[in-house]
Amino acid sequence: MIEEEVEIRATDGMSEGVLFRPADERRIPGALFLTDIGGIRPATRDMARRLAAEGYCVLMPNVFYRTARPPVFDFPRVLGEERTMKRIAELSAPVTPEVMERDASDYVEFLAAQDSVGDGAMGVVGHCFTGGMSMRAAAARPDRIAAAASFHGVRLFTDAPTSPHLVLPRIKARLYFAHAVKDNSMPAEAIEKLNGALEAWGGKYESEIYEDAYHGWTALDSPVYSSPQAERAFQKLSELFAETLKIDRA
Repeated sequence: MIEEEVEIRATDGMSEGVLFRPADERRIPGALFLTDIGGIRPATRDMARRLAAEGYCVLMPNVFYRTARPPVFDFPRVLGEERTMKRIAELSAPVTPEVMERDASDYVEFLAAQDSVGDGAMGVVGHCFTGGMSMRAAAARPDRIAAAASFHGVRLFTDAPTSPHLVLPRIKARLYFAHAVKDNSMPAEAIEKLNGALEAWGGKYESEIYEDAYHGWTALDSPVYSSPQAERAFQKLSELFAETLKIDRA
């Protein structure tokens, strides 16, 4: 596998990224790996690299390119701390719902243009802040995105006119949602409402709460990282992509 630093020419500017591609001339399914608010860093590189090893050409873009180049944090993140919360606001504010769809489409185009990527379906996975972005990617590019997953995604169902669940009618992909317990950004009531919206949508999906897994449990450098539940999350993602993107396991 080749791990390559890339620049993605997006509609609104230049986004840095990391491309994980096979060293040979194989053409394989493409996948977008969208990071949590911590951005591109060793932990997310390890996670994206492991996904690529399953047989995908993986693009991990800097979704916060409007604000900073990686690393987007130059100090330890401590949720609730004033400095951390200020930085989170700086990073997230420019990435509006409209921007998410526009950027996601640009990332898909960049990935589709790679020699290592086949002409078939792609997948996308988002974490935390980008859980909703994975849904918006599927809505923006139903022609290419056949699988979308969200791990401890935030505010996936709200009363706002920009709530991610409202893009469901435009989505054709198979969806997977893994929720944390006691998550103020996605409480039990919101999960229940999201599940109702998914049922009304009528597409193929799975939505579940991970027992004893707290917000951020999948990130290798998270203070609440849970190895058993992170492993389960990876296996669910692996199964989703294998069954949807038609990977030949032989």
